[in-house]
Amino acid sequence: CIGGAGSFNNKRQVTLFKSPTNYRRPNQTPKPDKLPRETMADYYDASNISYPCPSWAPVLGFAGCMCAVIFANLGGAYGTAKSGVGIMAMGIRSPELVMKNIIPVVMAGVLGIYGLIVAVILNGKLSKPEAGGYSTYSQYNGFAHLAAGLCCGLSSLASGLAIGIAADSGLRAIGAQSAMSASWKKMGFTGDAGGEPQSAGDALFVGTVLIQVFAGNLGLYGLISALILSQLDYACMSDN
Repeated sequence: CIGGAGSFNNKRQVTLFKSPTNYRRPNQTPKPDKLPRETMADYYDASNISYPCPSWAPVLGFAGCMCAVIFANLGGAYGTAKSGVGIMAMGIRSPELVMKNIIPVVMAGVLGIYGLIVAVILNGKLSKPEAGGYSTYSQYNGFAHLAAGLCCGLSSLASGLAIGIAADSGLRAIGAQSAMSASWKKMGFTGDAGGEPQSAGDALFVGTVLIQVFAGNLGLYGLISALILSQLDYACMSDN
C-alpha cells in the first residue's frame, strides 16, 4: 500500500511537471502586459499609427453635405405637407383664415434653407488632392464636417416633424372654433360660449404660432452647432 501510494504521488508529480506553463482557458484573451515583446513593439510602432490625411477622408466631408441637405429637406417636406393638410381642412370651414395661418408652411420651408447653408459651407471646406495624389483633407476635418451635417440635418428633421404635427392639430382646432363662433353669431350671440367679447379663435391662433416658433427653434439650434463645427480645421502639408 505504501509503495502504491508512493507511485501515485510520483505519477501526479510527473503530470504536473509536464503541464504547459502558458495554459489559459478557452475564450480568454491574454492581458496586454502578457503579450510577446515583438507584438507590443509592433502595436506601438509609429508605422502602425493611422495617417491624419487618408485617401478616404473626403468621403466623410461629402457625407456631411449629403446628410445636411437630405435630412433638412425631409423635415421641411414633412412639415410643409402636414401643415398643408391642416390648412386645407381648416379652409373648408373658414376659408378666410387660410392666408392668416400660412405661417407653418413658411417655417417648415426655412428648414431646407438651413441644410443648404451648411452644405455650401462644408463644400467650401473640402480640399482637392495635390498633383501627386496626396490628400490634404484630414480625417479630423472629415469627422467634424460629418458631425456638422448630422447636427443640422437631424435637428431640422425633428423640427419639421414637430412643426407639421403641431400645425395640423392647431389649424384644425382654429377652423373648428371659427366655424362654431360664426354659427353662434348667426343665432344671435355676440361672443363665444364664455361670454367674452373677443373670439377664442385668436387665442388659439397665438398659441399655435408660439408652439410652431419653439418647434422651429430646434432646427436653428442644429444650424448654430453645425456652423461651430464647420470652423474646426486641420490641414496636412505637402511635406507630411
